[in-house]
Amino acid sequence: MEQRNSGGCLCGGVRFETTGRLREVIGCHCSQCRRQTGLYYAATNVAVDHFRLVEEGTLSWYRASDMAARGFCSRCGSALFWKADGSEKISVLAGAFDQPSGLKMGYHIYCDDKPDFYEIPEDGLPRHPQGRG
Repeated sequence: MEQRNSGGCLCGGVRFETTGRLREVIGCHCSQCRRQTGLYYAATNVAVDHFRLVEEGTLSWYRASDMAARGFCSRCGSALFWKADGSEKISVLAGAFDQPSGLKMGYHIYCDDKPDFYEIPEDGLPRHPQGRG
């Protein structure tokens, strides 16, 4: 049986479904992710052809860099997606999935860019100073 997951934003203005296996969750501690979410970005990803928007009336996209866009709900402000230009995958914030999601943390990236107000948890997972090369 194929794995199916669903999720959405806080107000329900954006809803999505995924099919197939999801990647492990990556904790990104870079300054852009931190500014968007208030802490760090915990996201999985899925192939674009295994991702479907069910409700997108309040979905907005912000170009935070010249290589990617970030999707969020324009009504409730929920951070939801990150998509690199030309990629066949879309990152989806782990907290946006309905429970149970079956997701597990995999590793941390941009650890050298983490702020001074928290410590990365001692979870035994790999930590990368920058992106995972």
